[in-house]
Amino acid sequence: MLRNLFKDQQRHLEYYFQQVDVAQTQAVLDLCLQTRGLLILTGVGKSGIIAEKIAMTFVSTGTKALYLPPTNALHGDMGIISQDDTVIFLSKSGESEELLSMIPFLQKRGAKIIALVSNPQSRLALHADAVMVLPVEKELCPFDLAPTISTEVQLLFGDVLAIALMKSKGFTLAAYGENHPSGTIGKKATIKVEDIMVKKEELPLCSPAEKLQDILEEFSNKRLGCILAIDDLGHLQGIYTDGDLRRSLQVLGSDVMQKTVGDLMNSSPLSTTRDELAWEALKRMRREPKRWITALPVLEEGRLVGLVRMHDIVNKGIF
Repeated sequence: MLRNLFKDQQRHLEYYFQQVDVAQTQAVLDLCLQTRGLLILTGVGKSGIIAEKIAMTFVSTGTKALYLPPTNALHGDMGIISQDDTVIFLSKSGESEELLSMIPFLQKRGAKIIALVSNPQSRLALHADAVMVLPVEKELCPFDLAPTISTEVQLLFGDVLAIALMKSKGFTLAAYGENHPSGTIGKKATIKVEDIMVKKEELPLCSPAEKLQDILEEFSNKRLGCILAIDDLGHLQGIYTDGDLRRSLQVLGSDVMQKTVGDLMNSSPLSTTRDELAWEALKRMRREPKRWITALPVLEEGRLVGLVRMHDIVNKGIF
Protein backbone atom coordinates (compact mmCIF):
# COMPACT_ATOMS: atom_id res chain seq x y z
CA MET A 1 0.00 0.00 0.00
CA LEU A 2 2.68 2.50 1.01
CA ARG A 3 4.71 1.95 -2.15
CA ASN A 4 1.60 2.60 -4.23
CA LEU A 5 0.85 5.77 -2.29
CA PHE A 6 4.34 7.07 -2.94
CA LYS A 7 3.92 6.31 -6.64
CA ASP A 8 0.56 8.09 -6.71
CA GLN A 9 2.02 11.09 -4.92
CA GLN A 10 4.92 11.26 -7.38
CA ARG A 11 2.56 11.03 -10.36
CA HIS A 12 0.32 13.80 -9.03
CA LEU A 13 3.29 16.08 -8.38
CA GLU A 14 4.70 15.37 -11.84
CA TYR A 15 1.35 16.51 -13.23
CA TYR A 16 1.79 19.80 -11.36
CA PHE A 17 5.30 20.37 -12.73
CA GLN A 18 4.19 19.50 -16.27
CA GLN A 19 1.20 21.84 -16.20
CA VAL A 20 2.43 24.81 -14.15
CA ASP A 21 2.40 28.04 -16.18
CA VAL A 22 5.76 29.86 -16.05
CA ALA A 23 4.25 33.01 -17.63
CA GLN A 24 1.69 33.21 -14.82
CA THR A 25 4.48 32.70 -12.31
CA GLN A 26 6.45 35.57 -13.84
CA ALA A 27 3.41 37.85 -13.59
CA VAL A 28 3.03 37.00 -9.90
CA LEU A 29 6.74 37.53 -9.29
CA ASP A 30 6.65 40.91 -11.08
CA LEU A 31 3.72 42.10 -8.99
CA CYS A 32 5.48 41.02 -5.80
CA LEU A 33 8.63 42.87 -6.84
CA GLN A 34 6.62 46.00 -7.61
CA THR A 35 5.01 45.96 -4.16
CA ARG A 36 6.37 48.84 -2.07
CA GLY A 37 4.77 47.67 1.15
CA LEU A 38 4.09 44.25 2.61
CA LEU A 39 3.23 40.95 1.01
CA ILE A 40 0.35 39.70 3.15
CA LEU A 41 -0.52 36.03 2.87
CA THR A 42 -3.81 34.54 3.93
CA GLY A 43 -5.83 31.35 3.63
CA VAL A 44 -8.39 29.19 5.38
CA GLY A 45 -7.73 25.86 7.09
CA LYS A 46 -4.79 23.86 5.70
CA SER A 47 -4.13 26.56 3.08
CA GLY A 48 -3.81 29.05 5.91
CA ILE A 49 -1.08 26.96 7.52
CA ILE A 50 0.81 26.85 4.22
CA ALA A 51 0.33 30.61 3.83
CA GLU A 52 1.88 31.18 7.25
CA LYS A 53 4.89 29.03 6.38
CA ILE A 54 5.45 30.86 3.08
CA ALA A 55 5.21 34.23 4.85
CA MET A 56 7.90 33.12 7.31
CA THR A 57 10.13 31.98 4.43
CA PHE A 58 9.65 35.35 2.71
CA VAL A 59 10.72 37.21 5.84
CA SER A 60 13.83 35.09 6.45
CA THR A 61 14.97 35.52 2.84
CA GLY A 62 14.66 39.29 2.64
CA THR A 63 11.03 39.99 1.68
CA LYS A 64 8.81 41.95 4.05
CA ALA A 65 5.74 39.80 4.63
CA LEU A 66 3.27 38.63 7.23
CA TYR A 67 0.52 36.06 7.63
CA LEU A 68 -2.94 37.45 8.32
CA PRO A 69 -5.78 35.02 9.11
CA PRO A 70 -8.95 36.09 7.30
CA THR A 71 -11.02 36.05 10.49
CA ASN A 72 -8.59 38.44 12.16
CA ALA A 73 -8.59 40.66 9.09
CA LEU A 74 -12.37 40.91 9.15
CA HIS A 75 -12.39 41.70 12.87
CA GLY A 76 -10.01 44.61 13.17
CA ASP A 77 -6.69 43.65 11.59
CA MET A 78 -7.66 44.96 8.17
CA GLY A 79 -6.26 48.25 9.44
CA ILE A 80 -2.70 47.07 8.83
CA ILE A 81 -3.27 46.86 5.06
CA SER A 82 -2.53 49.87 2.84
CA GLN A 83 -2.51 50.70 -0.86
CA ASP A 84 1.20 49.84 -0.97
CA ASP A 85 0.56 46.22 0.01
CA THR A 86 -0.28 43.08 -1.94
CA VAL A 87 -2.44 40.35 -0.46
CA ILE A 88 -1.77 36.79 -1.59
CA PHE A 89 -4.71 34.41 -1.20
CA LEU A 90 -4.13 30.64 -1.04
CA SER A 91 -7.22 28.57 -1.80
CA LYS A 92 -7.66 25.40 -3.81
CA SER A 93 -11.28 26.14 -4.71
CA GLY A 94 -11.04 29.93 -4.76
CA GLU A 95 -14.53 29.96 -3.25
CA SER A 96 -13.88 30.25 0.50
CA GLU A 97 -16.37 32.79 1.81
CA GLU A 98 -13.97 34.13 4.44
CA LEU A 99 -11.52 35.10 1.70
CA LEU A 100 -14.16 36.46 -0.65
CA SER A 101 -15.48 38.66 2.16
CA MET A 102 -12.11 40.42 2.35
CA ILE A 103 -12.04 41.48 -1.31
CA PRO A 104 -14.31 44.59 -1.21
CA PHE A 105 -12.37 46.01 1.74
CA LEU A 106 -9.02 45.35 0.07
CA GLN A 107 -10.17 46.97 -3.14
CA LYS A 108 -11.39 49.98 -1.19
CA ARG A 109 -7.94 50.33 0.37
CA GLY A 110 -6.25 50.02 -3.01
CA ALA A 111 -4.27 46.89 -2.14
CA LYS A 112 -3.35 44.51 -4.95
CA ILE A 113 -4.65 40.93 -4.90
CA ILE A 114 -2.91 37.75 -6.01
CA ALA A 115 -4.90 34.51 -6.14
CA LEU A 116 -3.09 31.17 -5.86
CA VAL A 117 -5.90 28.79 -6.77
CA SER A 118 -6.52 25.51 -8.56
CA ASN A 119 -9.80 26.68 -10.07
CA PRO A 120 -9.18 29.43 -12.66
CA GLN A 121 -12.92 30.14 -12.91
CA SER A 122 -13.35 30.76 -9.20
CA ARG A 123 -14.67 34.04 -7.84
CA LEU A 124 -11.37 34.67 -6.10
CA ALA A 125 -9.49 34.33 -9.40
CA LEU A 126 -11.94 36.64 -11.18
CA HIS A 127 -11.37 39.45 -8.67
CA ALA A 128 -7.58 39.17 -8.51
CA ASP A 129 -4.98 41.44 -10.12
CA ALA A 130 -2.83 38.38 -10.83
CA VAL A 131 -3.80 34.71 -10.86
CA MET A 132 -1.58 31.68 -10.44
CA VAL A 133 -3.30 28.41 -11.25
CA LEU A 134 -1.74 25.59 -9.25
CA PRO A 135 -2.63 22.43 -11.23
CA VAL A 136 -3.97 19.59 -9.10
CA GLU A 137 -4.83 16.33 -10.83
CA LYS A 138 -6.25 14.68 -7.73
CA GLU A 139 -5.77 14.65 -3.99
CA LEU A 140 -3.89 11.70 -2.54
CA CYS A 141 -6.90 11.05 -0.32
CA PRO A 142 -8.91 8.10 -1.77
CA PHE A 143 -12.04 10.28 -1.61
CA ASP A 144 -10.27 13.18 -3.34
CA LEU A 145 -11.22 15.37 -0.38
CA ALA A 146 -8.48 15.75 2.27
CA PRO A 147 -6.05 18.50 1.22
CA THR A 148 -2.82 16.68 0.39
CA ILE A 149 -1.54 17.27 -3.13
CA SER A 150 -3.20 20.70 -3.21
CA THR A 151 -1.32 21.88 -0.11
CA GLU A 152 1.91 20.29 -1.35
CA VAL A 153 1.82 22.27 -4.58
CA GLN A 154 0.98 25.45 -2.67
CA LEU A 155 4.10 24.94 -0.61
CA LEU A 156 6.20 24.09 -3.66
CA PHE A 157 5.08 27.22 -5.44
CA GLY A 158 5.55 29.39 -2.37
CA ASP A 159 9.11 28.21 -1.92
CA VAL A 160 9.96 28.90 -5.56
CA LEU A 161 8.44 32.38 -5.29
CA ALA A 162 10.40 33.09 -2.10
CA ILE A 163 13.71 32.12 -3.67
CA ALA A 164 12.90 33.97 -6.90
CA LEU A 165 12.31 37.12 -4.83
CA MET A 166 15.49 36.44 -2.88
CA LYS A 167 17.57 36.17 -6.06
CA SER A 168 15.88 39.11 -7.77
CA LYS A 169 16.70 41.35 -4.80
CA GLY A 170 20.29 40.17 -4.57
CA PHE A 171 19.77 38.97 -1.00
CA THR A 172 23.20 37.97 0.32
CA LEU A 173 24.39 35.17 2.57
CA ALA A 174 25.53 37.78 5.09
CA ALA A 175 22.03 39.27 5.19
CA TYR A 176 20.58 35.78 5.56
CA GLY A 177 22.85 35.18 8.52
CA GLU A 178 21.72 38.44 10.14
CA ASN A 179 18.14 37.16 9.93
CA HIS A 180 19.20 33.93 11.70
CA PRO A 181 21.40 35.07 14.60
CA SER A 182 20.86 31.85 16.53
CA GLY A 183 21.06 28.16 15.71
CA THR A 184 22.93 26.18 13.09
CA ILE A 185 21.72 28.28 10.14
CA GLY A 186 23.01 31.48 11.71
CA LYS A 187 26.36 29.91 12.57
CA LYS A 188 26.83 28.58 9.04
CA ALA A 189 26.15 32.00 7.59
CA THR A 190 28.20 34.13 10.00
CA ILE A 191 31.13 32.30 11.65
CA LYS A 192 34.32 32.76 9.68
CA VAL A 193 37.54 30.78 9.74
CA GLU A 194 39.27 33.66 11.55
CA ASP A 195 36.81 33.36 14.43
CA ILE A 196 37.92 29.84 15.34
CA MET A 197 41.34 29.25 13.82
CA VAL A 198 44.48 28.51 15.84
CA LYS A 199 46.78 31.51 15.43
CA LYS A 200 50.25 31.17 13.92
CA GLU A 201 52.08 31.69 17.22
CA GLU A 202 50.34 28.62 18.65
CA LEU A 203 51.17 26.36 15.71
CA PRO A 204 53.82 23.62 15.48
CA LEU A 205 56.26 24.97 12.89
CA CYS A 206 59.43 23.73 11.27
CA SER A 207 61.66 24.09 8.23
CA PRO A 208 61.38 21.56 5.38
CA ALA A 209 65.11 20.86 5.84
CA GLU A 210 64.74 19.65 9.43
CA LYS A 211 64.82 15.94 10.16
CA LEU A 212 61.75 14.27 11.54
CA GLN A 213 63.58 13.20 14.71
CA ASP A 214 64.39 16.84 15.45
CA ILE A 215 60.85 18.14 15.24
CA LEU A 216 59.00 15.39 17.12
CA GLU A 217 58.92 17.39 20.36
CA GLU A 218 57.35 20.39 18.61
CA PHE A 219 55.00 18.04 16.75
CA SER A 220 53.87 16.36 19.97
CA ASN A 221 53.74 19.29 22.39
CA LYS A 222 51.44 21.50 20.30
CA ARG A 223 48.84 18.68 20.05
CA LEU A 224 47.27 19.83 16.80
CA GLY A 225 47.74 16.60 14.87
CA CYS A 226 50.17 18.08 12.37
CA ILE A 227 53.28 20.14 11.85
CA LEU A 228 53.54 22.91 9.27
CA ALA A 229 56.69 23.58 7.26
CA ILE A 230 57.39 27.21 6.32
CA ASP A 231 60.25 29.11 4.71
CA ASP A 232 62.10 32.11 6.13
CA LEU A 233 59.36 34.48 4.93
CA GLY A 234 56.57 32.47 6.52
CA HIS A 235 55.28 30.98 3.27
CA LEU A 236 53.72 27.55 3.71
CA GLN A 237 55.82 24.79 2.16
CA GLY A 238 53.82 21.77 3.28
CA ILE A 239 52.05 19.89 6.05
CA TYR A 240 52.85 16.63 7.82
CA THR A 241 50.11 14.99 9.90
CA ASP A 242 49.70 12.27 12.53
CA GLY A 243 48.27 10.06 9.80
CA ASP A 244 51.29 10.70 7.59
CA LEU A 245 53.57 9.70 10.46
CA ARG A 246 51.76 6.39 10.98
CA ARG A 247 51.92 5.59 7.28
CA SER A 248 55.61 6.54 7.12
CA LEU A 249 56.44 4.23 10.03
CA GLN A 250 54.56 1.36 8.37
CA VAL A 251 56.56 1.79 5.15
CA LEU A 252 60.02 2.87 6.38
CA GLY A 253 60.14 1.79 10.01
CA SER A 254 62.61 3.63 12.24
CA ASP A 255 64.56 4.88 9.20
CA VAL A 256 61.88 7.51 8.75
CA MET A 257 63.39 9.49 11.64
CA GLN A 258 66.38 10.42 9.46
CA LYS A 259 64.20 11.76 6.69
CA THR A 260 63.62 15.51 6.35
CA VAL A 261 60.17 16.95 6.70
CA GLY A 262 60.50 18.09 3.10
CA ASP A 263 60.89 14.47 2.00
CA LEU A 264 57.75 13.38 3.83
CA MET A 265 55.28 16.27 3.82
CA ASN A 266 52.35 17.02 1.57
CA SER A 267 53.70 19.97 -0.39
CA SER A 268 50.33 20.86 -1.99
CA PRO A 269 47.81 20.83 0.85
CA LEU A 270 44.34 22.32 0.61
CA SER A 271 44.10 25.64 2.40
CA THR A 272 41.64 28.36 3.34
CA THR A 273 41.59 32.08 4.17
CA ARG A 274 40.62 34.15 7.20
CA ASP A 275 37.46 35.46 5.56
CA GLU A 276 36.04 32.16 4.36
CA LEU A 277 32.99 30.92 6.23
CA ALA A 278 33.83 28.04 8.54
CA TRP A 279 30.96 26.10 6.93
CA GLU A 280 32.61 26.40 3.51
CA ALA A 281 35.94 25.27 4.96
CA LEU A 282 34.22 22.26 6.52
CA LYS A 283 32.68 21.31 3.18
CA ARG A 284 36.13 21.41 1.60
CA MET A 285 37.45 19.13 4.33
CA ARG A 286 34.68 16.65 3.61
CA ARG A 287 34.89 16.88 -0.17
CA GLU A 288 36.15 13.29 -0.45
CA PRO A 289 33.80 11.16 1.70
CA LYS A 290 36.32 8.35 2.21
CA ARG A 291 39.24 10.66 3.02
CA TRP A 292 38.26 13.60 5.17
CA ILE A 293 40.86 16.26 5.90
CA THR A 294 40.88 17.23 9.57
CA ALA A 295 42.81 20.51 9.35
CA LEU A 296 43.35 23.31 6.82
CA PRO A 297 46.21 25.81 6.87
CA VAL A 298 44.99 29.40 6.77
CA LEU A 299 46.94 31.51 4.30
CA GLU A 300 47.23 35.20 3.52
CA GLU A 301 49.08 35.88 0.26
CA GLY A 302 50.81 32.54 0.65
CA ARG A 303 51.95 33.19 4.21
CA LEU A 304 50.74 30.95 7.01
CA VAL A 305 48.56 32.82 9.52
CA GLY A 306 46.69 29.99 11.23
CA LEU A 307 45.13 26.55 11.16
CA VAL A 308 41.44 25.61 11.29
CA ARG A 309 40.47 22.14 12.47
CA MET A 310 37.34 20.12 11.75
CA HIS A 311 37.07 19.40 15.46
CA ASP A 312 36.79 23.10 16.31
CA ILE A 313 34.27 23.80 13.57
CA VAL A 314 32.00 20.96 14.68
CA ASN A 315 32.31 22.05 18.33
CA LYS A 316 30.86 25.39 17.28
CA GLY A 317 27.68 23.60 16.24
CA ILE A 318 28.45 23.71 12.50
CA PHE A 319 28.02 20.34 10.83
